Amino acid sequence: MGLLSIAIWLPIAFGVLLLALGRDAQAGVVRVTALIGAVASFAVTIPLVTGFDPGTAAMQFQEALPWIDRFNMKYRLGVDGLSLWFVPLTAFITVIVVISAWKVVTERVASYMGAFLILSGLLVGVFCALDGMLFYVFFEATLIPMYLIIGVWGGPRRVYAAFKFFLYTLLGSLLMLVALVYLYFKSGGSFDILAWHRLPLPLPAQALLFFAFFAAFSVKVPMWPVHTWLPDAHVEAPTGGSVVLAAIMLKLGAYGFLRFSLPIAPDAARDYAGFMIALSLVAVVYIGLVALVQQDMKKLVAYSSIAHMGFVTLGFFIFNGLGASGAIVQMISHGFVSGAMFLCIGVLYDRVHSREISAYGGVANTMPRFAAFAMLFAMANCGLPGTAGFVGEWMVILGAVQRNFWIAAAAATTLVFGAGYTLWMVKRVYFGEVANEHVRTLQDLDGREFFMLALLAAAVLWMGLYPKPFTDVMNVSVDALLRQVAAGKLH
Repeated sequence: MGLLSIAIWLPIAFGVLLLALGRDAQAGVVRVTALIGAVASFAVTIPLVTGFDPGTAAMQFQEALPWIDRFNMKYRLGVDGLSLWFVPLTAFITVIVVISAWKVVTERVASYMGAFLILSGLLVGVFCALDGMLFYVFFEATLIPMYLIIGVWGGPRRVYAAFKFFLYTLLGSLLMLVALVYLYFKSGGSFDILAWHRLPLPLPAQALLFFAFFAAFSVKVPMWPVHTWLPDAHVEAPTGGSVVLAAIMLKLGAYGFLRFSLPIAPDAARDYAGFMIALSLVAVVYIGLVALVQQDMKKLVAYSSIAHMGFVTLGFFIFNGLGASGAIVQMISHGFVSGAMFLCIGVLYDRVHSREISAYGGVANTMPRFAAFAMLFAMANCGLPGTAGFVGEWMVILGAVQRNFWIAAAAATTLVFGAGYTLWMVKRVYFGEVANEHVRTLQDLDGREFFMLALLAAAVLWMGLYPKPFTDVMNVSVDALLRQVAAGKLH
């Protein structure tokens, strides 16, 4: 087994072990086991980053084993500059989620921790798979643990939210399965994704493939107008579920555009770039306005996520290096920032059991350490220079200027709307006089919560102040992808 296989199967093995321990196991043993599994899984991803060669666009750390010989399916793994950072990001967020649930989750602890560790392994599998059917299996399998996490540990309307999440994402993926089968027969019986990139395809076939992939990936991002499942899922999900959903699962759709839509159907991607840019700008502008009127903190951050992911799809379809690299940086930074925002809401909810903005006021008076962290993450959500939230958005706006000034101007409104809804929430929740007795009796962060938020704060500041390690890894792969799209298959 190579490093990628260990990164996939180690957390899954720990998750299965926790499920086997079941309800009878002591909660303390379960929590320690889950933390060991999460930290070990993260440790495995570090050599991937340190051993990666940023000077080549070729796949690295490749593994290939026979899987289902009759259909020429292989267990084929590898990472390049487009996918590398999502592997340690997934493992890092899983560590944070395990720490966040340490005292909060008291029912079915083994099942809760096990579900997250299994989900972590499956998510890493999506980013590493180089076989079309293996990708599809991992892509769909991630639905199951998240469905259970929302449906079992969620809020009052958890069953409705879980069903909506499951149906939206499953129905979108069925067309992708048809596309994968078509590519299998067209390539002479191969599910090798890299071979599909070189497959000569006529424009009508490319167009159909592009929209088949669009059906699957746009729901996952989610793009407007198929975004309506996300606010419901976020509001009903437990804190850990919201963190993983925002930080990692939304990235699966955007990653799918990079790995499938652009290289397999490059001519169709260029033809429909205007359509994709229009949908992205609607997400940035319209959803930003929707976020302004939210009264529920989780809904506000959920809509904020949709607006920020609109930047990602915009960056991909303006077809220049700054835009595409900025979009990938935005995916990573959004993982840190949105995860941190949902954790902050979780810290307050654990104490007051309300997500309504009106239930708070003056929290900084009673929780000053917590308010300092919350302000940092809120500023990152606004895109403040020096934080992770700024780098990707700025690169995408610069890339958009190179394509069309008015596209860039529309995209830049997110800096205004983002500051509007985020600062409006911060002002009403954290500042002013203490609003009620609940706020007056709040206890500041304990050691566990402080450590958890400090880890994310370090990541947000590191990426904001020194993004070079992130961008250096992806530059060569992004340039290779853009050359492939520019060359097309019909020239």
